[in-house]
Amino acid sequence: MALQLPAAFEERMKSILQDQYDRFIASYDHDPYSGIRVNTLKISVEDLLSLSPWRLKPIPWCPTGYYTETGERPGRHPYYHAGLYYIQEPSAMAPVEMLDVKPGEKVLDLCAAPGGKSTQIAAKLQGQGLLISNDLNSERTKALAKNLELYGVRNGVVLQEHPERIAGKFPGFFDKILVDAPCSGEGMFRKDEDMVRQWDAQSPLKYAAMQRDILKSAAKMLKPGGRIVYSTCTFSPEENEAIIAEFIAEHEHFHVRTPERSGCFAQGEPEWLKGNEELARAIPAEIWEQTKHTARLWPHLIEGEGHFLAVLQHDGTREEEPELLQTTPASHADGRERLRSKEQMRPERGRSSGKKGKGSPKAAAAPMADPLEAYEQFIKSHLAFEPGGYTIVYGQHIYQSPLPAEALDGLKVVRPGWYMGDAKNGRFVPAHPLATALHPEEFHRVLSLTSETGEAVRYLKGETLDVEAQRIACSEGMAAKGYVLVCIDGYSAGFGKWQDGFLKNEYPAGWRWTSI
Repeated sequence: MALQLPAAFEERMKSILQDQYDRFIASYDHDPYSGIRVNTLKISVEDLLSLSPWRLKPIPWCPTGYYTETGERPGRHPYYHAGLYYIQEPSAMAPVEMLDVKPGEKVLDLCAAPGGKSTQIAAKLQGQGLLISNDLNSERTKALAKNLELYGVRNGVVLQEHPERIAGKFPGFFDKILVDAPCSGEGMFRKDEDMVRQWDAQSPLKYAAMQRDILKSAAKMLKPGGRIVYSTCTFSPEENEAIIAEFIAEHEHFHVRTPERSGCFAQGEPEWLKGNEELARAIPAEIWEQTKHTARLWPHLIEGEGHFLAVLQHDGTREEEPELLQTTPASHADGRERLRSKEQMRPERGRSSGKKGKGSPKAAAAPMADPLEAYEQFIKSHLAFEPGGYTIVYGQHIYQSPLPAEALDGLKVVRPGWYMGDAKNGRFVPAHPLATALHPEEFHRVLSLTSETGEAVRYLKGETLDVEAQRIACSEGMAAKGYVLVCIDGYSAGFGKWQDGFLKNEYPAGWRWTSI
């Protein structure tokens, strides 16, 4: 075995696995498994399979997940840039499947970065309801927001907040909550050697304290009758069965529910905590029995890395949500003035275009153009539908949010909703996330590129393209000149501006194709 595992970790695993230990340790000689998950917000599973240039094998616990073969590089294909799939470790697809998300529900992903599980939740919501994705790390929330935008999520909000602060704003609000908790990462040792270097014998106990607090905050935000899925990517029973037992002991309205597709997984192992006499005495035997209904994904028993998950079901009945947080008005213009951000409502200082002579009075401040007027004009002239939700303006940035602005007051918001674009000097400039979430029939000018030629890659690299006017598919009465939705094999990838036979590339620099 090339990977050098910590001696303390090996001793503990040998103690708890006993006759399974040899098979477990042999699994580290196998290459990590890799997979993709189909983005059903943009493409059906059947259509992706018909387009796929790779051999794909179904992942048993995820109907939209597929194993990719060793050496395949799905991240270096135009379909990745069109957001047709998410590259994800197969075991990591299990927790969201157990969350049982339905369209129209309100879902919180509490420890969401870099966004794989959030994109999976978004696909299950199918553009209906609400997804709030949160992470405390500022750098990781950037990746989280970008992944949601690439995936074409319209009904998502991204926060960078402590769970307890979110709980103060959204008590008893969510139908489903995912807690993919920070952990010691033992299940990822084969996939990520950095996790091995960061681990020490005290890691499980250090993370357990954090996990308890996060799970308690999640319980405050769940509706009666709702569901929490708690998951980790570690083997440590102190971070898994012990956390669940303590939670159930303190929250009488919850019980552990056996996960669907549990035939793929091993059951929980409360016996491994028998040596902790203090914990064993504090938790009633019937609660320890419940922890057997949790699930463990072992790398020597499945084709995937190590994971743990628990389905925590609230026993109450559903209640109506608070009136403040009723979502989705009839149209985005209904609450236009009411929903502008406080920053936008303040007058801004104008700029003088001419030079002032010595001693001359200051030029009068020019009135600031209303950013919403330019935005609404763009929507009317370019989109074949009117976006739902609430229009929120932060500075020059305009969003369509599934929540009213006041619902987010006091929270650190990274993205209040679907990022539509910027109002600049009386003009509206559409943002890349507006394009990635559109379907071709929703935009009045469309250019289709094919992945089989170099043209799609040239676009993704940011190059200007020679494009004849007749290639721009326009709605009736529309000229080819102007903003164009650029699609790859029929799926949106970004914007361009067409004029006089040239497509000016609007693909953002930070998103561009850099593969050789």
